[in-house]
Amino acid sequence: MSRVLIVGCGFVGEAAADRFHAAGWQVSAWTGSPESAARVGAQKPYPVAAHDVSDPGIVGTAHGLTPDVLVMSVSSGRGGGAEQYRRVYLDGARHLRAAFPSARFVYTGSTSVYAQTDGSWLDESAPAAPDRETGRVLLETERVVLSAPSGTVARLAGIYGPGRSVLLRKFLAGEAVIEGDGGRWLNQIHRDDAAAALFRLAQPDVAPGVYNVADDMPLTQLALYAALAAHFGRALPPSGPVDPNRKRGWTSKRVANGRLRALGWRPAFPSFFGWAVTQSITDEKPSPR
Repeated sequence: MSRVLIVGCGFVGEAAADRFHAAGWQVSAWTGSPESAARVGAQKPYPVAAHDVSDPGIVGTAHGLTPDVLVMSVSSGRGGGAEQYRRVYLDGARHLRAAFPSARFVYTGSTSVYAQTDGSWLDESAPAAPDRETGRVLLETERVVLSAPSGTVARLAGIYGPGRSVLLRKFLAGEAVIEGDGGRWLNQIHRDDAAAALFRLAQPDVAPGVYNVADDMPLTQLALYAALAAHFGRALPPSGPVDPNRKRGWTSKRVANGRLRALGWRPAFPSFFGWAVTQSITDEKPSPR
């Protein structure tokens, strides 16, 4: 039986752990706090423990585990700055790399490392030169992961799914703003499609490296809000200035998923709008992260 350790059993990590377990893998999962470990573990048929990956001593105590695959899907927490990113992502990857040197290392990175603003289509060969310190930390973390023999980086687009979508929540709450001319391209991925991608990338026949994890249909901000307004019978959000201080920077690009699709992966939710119109106002809750 293949063994997997999910480090970061949050929104995406939990879905990935469930998918591995359903496929017959032996699953162990870690969360960042005893409270979350108790909450998640009470609902799961696999063990969930609390480990702070930024602490090399804590990670070192887990040498009894011998996972074939290590999936790192940690979160910096709400409002985390560069120092928090460095502690959780970069230090965490270094500690896990040292603790489990023989495991296939799959890391959930971010398409925010692409800083392009011209709306172009980008595959994994496109330059990654983030203009924010947090993005630079994520890129440095990728280098640590890719130094592993089977290091694999899944660059995830904006994540949404059950009970979580910043875009839909803001629209339904009347808080959405069309920035500038609304031409900024948005890239999204459903939680379950991200989990399916991680499961596929964990397989031994997959070449290590970088893979974009995004759906098939990027949308401009204006196109998305216009479609939502028409569907829900609401007014188009007001226009406003571009926010240059957004956490992940101001970018506009279309992220291509061709390399992942070549492995046989297909998104069950090829378009964010297709999912959004199935939701109701009462379904939408604030993001849990």
